[in-house]
Amino acid sequence: MTLENANSDGSIPSAAAQENEGETSNGVQVPTAQTVTEAVKPLLKQPDQPSYPASNISLVQRYIDEPRQLRVAVVGAGISGVMAGILLPAKVPNIKLTIFDKNADVGGTWFENTYPGVRCDIPAHVYQTSFDPNVNWTEQFAQGPEIRSYWQGLARKYDVYQYLKLSQRVEELSWDEKRSLWNVKVHHLNTKETSTQEFDFVLTAIGRFNAWKLPDYPGINDFKGLLRHASNWDPEFDPSGRRVAVIGNGASGIQLVSNIQKRVQHLDHYARNKTWVATSFAGDDTSITPIPISPELRESFKDPKEYVKFRKQLEDKYWRGFGGWLKGSESNDKARENFIEIVKKRLAKKPELFENIIPDFSPHCRRITPGPGYFEAITEDNVDYIQTPIKRFTETGIETTDGKHREVDAIFCATGANVDQVPPFSIWAHGKDLSQLWRQDGEYGFPYTYWGVATPGFPNLGFIYGPHGSGRSGTVPHSMEVQIAFYAQLLRKVGREGIRTVQPSRAAADDFVQYSDAFFATTVLSENCSSWYNGGRPGSRIHGLWPGSSAQQTVVYRHPRWEDWDYEYLSDSGNRFAWYFGAGCTRKEGDADANVTPYIRDPASIDLRDLHESWWDLP
Repeated sequence: MTLENANSDGSIPSAAAQENEGETSNGVQVPTAQTVTEAVKPLLKQPDQPSYPASNISLVQRYIDEPRQLRVAVVGAGISGVMAGILLPAKVPNIKLTIFDKNADVGGTWFENTYPGVRCDIPAHVYQTSFDPNVNWTEQFAQGPEIRSYWQGLARKYDVYQYLKLSQRVEELSWDEKRSLWNVKVHHLNTKETSTQEFDFVLTAIGRFNAWKLPDYPGINDFKGLLRHASNWDPEFDPSGRRVAVIGNGASGIQLVSNIQKRVQHLDHYARNKTWVATSFAGDDTSITPIPISPELRESFKDPKEYVKFRKQLEDKYWRGFGGWLKGSESNDKARENFIEIVKKRLAKKPELFENIIPDFSPHCRRITPGPGYFEAITEDNVDYIQTPIKRFTETGIETTDGKHREVDAIFCATGANVDQVPPFSIWAHGKDLSQLWRQDGEYGFPYTYWGVATPGFPNLGFIYGPHGSGRSGTVPHSMEVQIAFYAQLLRKVGREGIRTVQPSRAAADDFVQYSDAFFATTVLSENCSSWYNGGRPGSRIHGLWPGSSAQQTVVYRHPRWEDWDYEYLSDSGNRFAWYFGAGCTRKEGDADANVTPYIRDPASIDLRDLHESWWDLP
């Protein structure tokens, strides 16, 4: 039945009429509809469409620009710990930072070392931060107290003390696998109490020469005179007119001998290892006496442009000379010739010492030590330069293996510290202790890391200025800054993306070790000498320096390879984007007063190289 079959008045024919009408038409059976409604109904029905895909996860109601809070512990408040206290709060939103240190104040090695003559053998204007330099250094090579004052001043200026837990020694780290957090066991040295605190992430900043130790000579406890490590100098001790022994000819031993020789009655200097002693790093000659910075030069620094010009010219030299540590290089051969000439001139009074001092390994196999006044000191009549091995300590002095006994009033051991870079406390994760794994007789036998920043099997753990912490070139503060900036990137990623745990893959760490071995084999560092580069074991794997220049290291840290890391996520769904993307928007865009167009600025101020790459400058 169609609407055309209706009566002329619009009514519907009766059922009988419809039935009759539908029976035949010229002998053909014609189907008829019951009603107009039935006829129209199929036309009004919505066509069938496939349903939208159902998801088995729910959105997390959070904004992408509000990262989760991260509880971060830094162990150590030396210069790297101070810089972490300055840079991490500025670079990592929502960080809750705590810095532990066993000492009563910040400064690390510059807080602990107070022996006569302690100073930096790098110019003071180089050995400082890039972002807040001191333009008022009084000496070209600053003494310990002035360096300590600089770093403590920075800690006050940037309010680092609010994060500090001083006189609190970390005794153990243990990873809670179920809760994905670190338990940090801390001993308060003043109250004698021990407590455990929880953190999401831990960064060690314990330094390279922090855990000093006395040598393990027979009878050392029998000595009745004053016995100290150079890093534990007795400020009440006056060496004037005393008989003193100094053991060790590293940087502190050389400085100590040079500075007390004229004051003591007699000095026995025990120097087991030969070493190269230079007049300077990068051409900046040091001196046993202060080299003041003239008032006129300091006055010129009031002009920021003049100071930047001065510092760039001074610091530029420390980024050069990469070839100096390559085997067979012309610059290394030239350095040997120059150092030999220096030694001959300065040992003129006792030329017989020459053969006992010149090493059989190349310059730079061990760290070159500027030693102003050192050669002159050991040629004086009141100094005995002793290379015969020590047999034992006695109540009154030291006996060497040739049977000779030398009586002294005081013994100072400049014998180094934890040069193996093994943590001085246990770090437990998955049933293994990192401090045992890294020991010479441990599973790895060396500091096994990825880029020197982390190690497989120990999630959410990093090392500031630890193994491979700096290249041979550049400056120590700069290396620390770029490494802390790397950790800031990592922590931002963890907090922003809802990452529960992060650690480098074993394959990536193995590749890094393999490359490091190949690189160091081309350098004089792999020769047969003992140094803190190789943990004090001649011929052992180099872990004290970055496998390349500091410039190369900066490029690597600036552009992390996140694909080298293994991740676990906060979301129970297992979806890596569920927590990260959240509700699909930012909180900022809902704030009518917020600047959501920070990218619109004076075109003259835009550097296309940085356009849309600042982590903090977002809509």
